[in-house]
Amino acid sequence: MIIFITIPWFLPAFKAGGPIQSIANLVDNFYGNVKFKIFCANVDLDNKVLQNIEFDKWIIFNNNTEVFYASPSSITKKLIVQYNNTKPDVLFIIGMFSLTFNIFPLLFCKAKKKILSVRGMLHDEALAQKKWKKKLFLFFLKLINITKHIIFHATNEQEKIFIQYQFGKDTKINIADNFSKKIITPAALYKNINSINLITIALISPMKNHRLVLEALTNATSYINYNIYGPIKDANYWEECLQIIKNMPSNVIVKYWNELAPSEVQNTLAENHIFIMPSKSENFAHSIAEALAMGKPVITSHGTPWNFLKENNAGENVENNKIDILNAIDFFAKLNNEEYQKYSSASILYFNKRNNTNDLIKQYQNLLCS
Repeated sequence: MIIFITIPWFLPAFKAGGPIQSIANLVDNFYGNVKFKIFCANVDLDNKVLQNIEFDKWIIFNNNTEVFYASPSSITKKLIVQYNNTKPDVLFIIGMFSLTFNIFPLLFCKAKKKILSVRGMLHDEALAQKKWKKKLFLFFLKLINITKHIIFHATNEQEKIFIQYQFGKDTKINIADNFSKKIITPAALYKNINSINLITIALISPMKNHRLVLEALTNATSYINYNIYGPIKDANYWEECLQIIKNMPSNVIVKYWNELAPSEVQNTLAENHIFIMPSKSENFAHSIAEALAMGKPVITSHGTPWNFLKENNAGENVENNKIDILNAIDFFAKLNNEEYQKYSSASILYFNKRNNTNDLIKQYQNLLCS
């Protein structure tokens, strides 16, 4: 069976974050009598052209996947031609608001089975960005009764609720969680009392709450090294962050290291003790999953699927305010090495409980193949 995936960006593009990694992990883990054909642009999120990639032809990504990196000229026509030539069994649309890769195939590509994967784009916080454009499009989809012709893909029960809120309780929805990246657990990192290396790997935008972390750190009393990685999506927001960084106390060192290629993530996580990202909302948060899998306790909000961290000694879910965030940082900073290693081991156990590959394969068989 052939599954035709439309997505704005795909590896080696990485700056758009989660959806790219979600599909890369899917085609890396879901085998059987399935062939994936991925149609995407030949650029990254910042419109920089991908290097060392052949364009406008199908190239092999792995044993069950080919990718078509389309150059900008006549891109919609290329999509039509490649889709019609492929004659897929399933059209799998990743995202909702890209004209070429989401809206056009949703409205105009005929398919035996059409699946729309919303990828967190119906969360309240996500809809608040460019909200009038999104509201207009959602109104149009309801007007043409799009739910008669598609199946929605949700990655968890919370996302199912968001879909039902927009399109009604009778909407056809299948839940299939994300596969996580395959991880090699590193040797444990030693930790001194009253000292900690924090790390955030994320797009720099208000959704991820970098500024709130920085505001909390202005009152830290332990020795903190805070390492920030990620493309700057919102330049004005980052300028506000830089102003806070300028006024940090001497015991807090903040470094921004630009974006981080996927191949560099695991080695970089290995050099840090705690992953922190109190996002306003997350559909999955692959960076959190990778951190936990590598034994890095996580400080995050209640707006991600990674909850009950404190109960599992795998980190802490905080309210999005400076006091809660500082208290969580302070707690982990004060741990000695022996105490920290217990949290590190517990983080791996927590991740492994959540990451049952056999269950995920069954979920995707139901979504894609039934």
